[in-house]
Amino acid sequence: MAKHIRWGILGASNFALNHMAPAIHSARGGMFSALATSDAENAKPFVEKVPGLTVFEDYDALLADDQIDAIYVPLPNHLHVEWTLKALRAGKHVLCEKPIAMRADQIDEIITLRNETGLLAAEAYMIVHHPQWQKAKALYEAGAIGELIRVSGAFSYDNSADGGNIRNRPETGGGAIPDIGVYTYGSTRFVTGQEPQEILSTAIRYENDVDVWSHITAQFPSFHYTAVNSMRMSPWQDMTFHGSEGVMRLTAPFNPMVYGEARIDLHRASGEIAVYRFPGDNHYVLQVEAFNRSATSGAAYACPLEFSRGTQAMIDMVFDKDRG
Repeated sequence: MAKHIRWGILGASNFALNHMAPAIHSARGGMFSALATSDAENAKPFVEKVPGLTVFEDYDALLADDQIDAIYVPLPNHLHVEWTLKALRAGKHVLCEKPIAMRADQIDEIITLRNETGLLAAEAYMIVHHPQWQKAKALYEAGAIGELIRVSGAFSYDNSADGGNIRNRPETGGGAIPDIGVYTYGSTRFVTGQEPQEILSTAIRYENDVDVWSHITAQFPSFHYTAVNSMRMSPWQDMTFHGSEGVMRLTAPFNPMVYGEARIDLHRASGEIAVYRFPGDNHYVLQVEAFNRSATSGAAYACPLEFSRGTQAMIDMVFDKDRG
């Protein structure tokens, strides 16, 4: 196995420019080596960040470069499966933006090819690499809040003024639940290790055939769950785990350092409050470093495709329930 991962990025998205390219470039165990984009102007700010960066005019040319070990895919949602499979067939490890697929069964083909090639393929689900979430899981498993009774999550922002945004377009796999429901749904699964038994209710508002606001309730084996996700509300992030002996609340659970400080407030039944702060951890960098370690050593990865499939299965359950 390679000891140092040389990364290529498919597409010059703003998210790649502002978050993942810097993370790949600064993460230990790898380097940002190449970019594929047909627009030379879009490549310029990447080259300014990484002088000497190789720029390809099309995606296939990047995949054909034997100097590249891993591919990051930040393309619109409807292209994720196609280019993840192409990258694996080209002999590259793949980190693909979420959601990695639009339906859970589409992930099965990726899992099969991952197993056949022995390469690492994963969804870019960065939060599980952040110590805030790792601590939350450890506290829950240690019984810090007693028997879990209720979980509530909320994640919202407002992009109503940007009609051309891929999240507002059905043909690119848009919608609030595919974009941010993965966090309110998946983080609950990550902390508790439980899967939803039933979606009890859905209230979803659509615009231009994409969901822009939703409130869902679900039953897990040992707790009740509720979540709100919206692209039409003031920005807000919150996850609360309410048990028989305490309440665990995560602030800035999904965009720490952008939305606010990552913190866990643990309220015990006695009235005592324990506060855990994580002010300087960058989950994008931590994610890439974890990927580099797994790709070079074969070590277990915190977010395998099987986990991502479970979150997508829950999303499928929500839409199936809503559409009858």
